[in-house]
Amino acid sequence: MSAVNSTMKLEIKKTKAYAYTDDYMLLLKPRVMSLVVFTAFVGLFIAPGHMNPVLALLAILCIAVGGGASGALNMWYDSDIDAIMERTHSRPIPAGLVTRDQGLIFGLVLSLLSVLVMGVFINWFSAALLGFAIFFYVIIYTVWLKRLTPQNIVIGGAAGAFPPMIGWAAVTGTTSFESMVLFLIIFLWTPPHFWALSLFTIMDYEKAHIPMMANVRGEKSTKNQILGYAIVMALVGVLPCVIGLSGMVYGLFSFITGLIFVVYSWQLRCAPDREKTVSAARKLFFFSLFYLTVLFTVLLLETLIVRVWAIFGV
Repeated sequence: MSAVNSTMKLEIKKTKAYAYTDDYMLLLKPRVMSLVVFTAFVGLFIAPGHMNPVLALLAILCIAVGGGASGALNMWYDSDIDAIMERTHSRPIPAGLVTRDQGLIFGLVLSLLSVLVMGVFINWFSAALLGFAIFFYVIIYTVWLKRLTPQNIVIGGAAGAFPPMIGWAAVTGTTSFESMVLFLIIFLWTPPHFWALSLFTIMDYEKAHIPMMANVRGEKSTKNQILGYAIVMALVGVLPCVIGLSGMVYGLFSFITGLIFVVYSWQLRCAPDREKTVSAARKLFFFSLFYLTVLFTVLLLETLIVRVWAIFGV
């Protein structure tokens, strides 16, 4: 009987240990981190020059850890408003699964490690970019802008646009106009993506007193600005083809998907009532995820095909 009890206690301990590990993983915002990792990898892969595959993997790992650390520090600081919002109340800190102090220490340690390892093993320029991206997201966006201005996501969105530049810098040790174009695509994509989300989660932001565009300037202004950003973003999305960073396949995909993005934004702008606004906003939000993924995937595959062609002459 005692042996059975011991076994049961051991299983409970194991379950708790796994649950605790999962809670810390959730602090890293894994869904957001996956997009960070992917865009960083594309920036690294298409950059001119050669990089040792092991060091390339280490660079991507550092960017992933740095991005996750930013998410953990964001959850630490925002745990009070996360507890109020329906979309975020089950996050580890407001749910009581991880304490605020644990979240803070976890985020700080990972931030420091990611930047130091990037500097020592890759190069200090890319490490500085990574450190600045973490600082920008945590201090400029989370602490300063998020609760202050409806332009929070416009300026703060720059933090999420840095990964392809950091990946590029990991290979080249510098930035370039081409890497800045990749930055711009994500930077311009961020406002319509998050403002579309805010249109169908507006009550959450109102309860938490977060000045998102929709609940400060109203739906009409938000829709107009979404359309404006969508048009500029679609034009910038074609730039890699124009400047020679990509070929015509990417150019065609970026043109078609950018046009669809603008059409969905126009439909949102013309939505006559709340029900149709929510429906159109959801459609645009989910398409925006598809849009960014497709652009960077095609850019990656096209570069891969060109390089294979050059090596094997097929």
